[in-house]
Amino acid sequence: MIFLKSIIVWLVFILAESVNGTVRTFWLVPALDDFWAHQISFFTGSILVVAIATIFVKWLHANRTSQLLNIGILWMLLTLNFEICLGRFVLGYSWQQIAADYNLLNGGLMPIGLVLLILAPLIAAKIRGVTLNNNQTA
Repeated sequence: MIFLKSIIVWLVFILAESVNGTVRTFWLVPALDDFWAHQISFFTGSILVVAIATIFVKWLHANRTSQLLNIGILWMLLTLNFEICLGRFVLGYSWQQIAADYNLLNGGLMPIGLVLLILAPLIAAKIRGVTLNNNQTA
C-alpha cells in the first residue's frame, strides 16, 4: 500500500512541477534569461517538493528510515524516467539538451533536485514530527 500511495504523491509532484515549468517558460524566461529562469524555477520546485512531501508524509504511513528512503528513491527514479521520456519523446529534445540539465558545472541543477527527492520523505517526516521505528524486528 505504501508503494501505491507513493506513486500517487509522485503524481502530485509531477503536476505541481509541470505548473512550475509552465510558469518558467511563459513568464520567467521572457522576463529574465533562460539561465536565471531555470535557477528560480529550481528553487520554487524544491519548495514544492518539500511542501508536498510534508503534506503527505503521514498519509504514507512509513515509519522507518529505510521506508522513507525507498520512497524517495522511487520518486527519484520515476522523475528521472519522466524527464527523459518527456524531453526526448514528447518535446523532441536532443540527448545533449537533456544532459544539460544534469551538468552542475554549467548551472544544471537536476542532480541536486534528484537528491532532494530522495531526502524529501525524511525531511518531511522530521518537519511533521513522525516517530520513526528503526528496529530491525519492526
